[in-house]
Amino acid sequence: MNTFLRLFSWTTLFCCTACSEANDKTANSPNPPKTFVSQSNEPLTKVAKAGSITLGGGCFWCVEAVYQRIEGITKVTSGYMGGTVPNPTYKQICTGRTGHAEVVKVEFDPAKLSLEKVLAVFWKAHDPTTLNRQGADVGTQYRSAIFYHTDADKAVAEKSKQAAGKSGEFRRPIVTEIASAGTFYKAEGYHQNYFNLNANAPYCRAVIWPKLNKLGLKFKK
Repeated sequence: MNTFLRLFSWTTLFCCTACSEANDKTANSPNPPKTFVSQSNEPLTKVAKAGSITLGGGCFWCVEAVYQRIEGITKVTSGYMGGTVPNPTYKQICTGRTGHAEVVKVEFDPAKLSLEKVLAVFWKAHDPTTLNRQGADVGTQYRSAIFYHTDADKAVAEKSKQAAGKSGEFRRPIVTEIASAGTFYKAEGYHQNYFNLNANAPYCRAVIWPKLNKLGLKFKK
């Protein structure tokens, strides 16, 4: 009986010591693992937050068509930003009196595309040296603008603008406005996905097709 008790005591002591050592190793680990569990107790993969930037580069039909053809872009929405009139209509925007710019809200997957590359496309997709104008489209609503959503994005935008200005690609100074994003007003439904639905419209054939060809971007729905 005494032999049995001594054996039981030694076994218990051994198990407790092993468990204590395992707990100490986990506690002292420099990067303890984080577990994400759903309500059904199934492990979840933590998804990176989508990137977002709002850009003004003239007519939003053109800018939308360009970014819809860039790998890593997840969503492009045409709208208005930067003005003083709430819930503006396209008719109001066209007067140039609301202060808004025609913009596209560009959402992207940071795992596939960085903000730096999103902005690299921006400088090539329009002329950032013409104040309140893109080609035949004239007015403050057609101004070149970057509306950032975070301070980090502001820093990236300013650095990108500076680099573009020193690239030698532009003969005149860049006049692109960099400002904090305000309220985004989604444009009317017929403005969304405009080029893909109206590729043979006169404006598309005269302006957007040549731009896409210049950038080496193909037509896709």
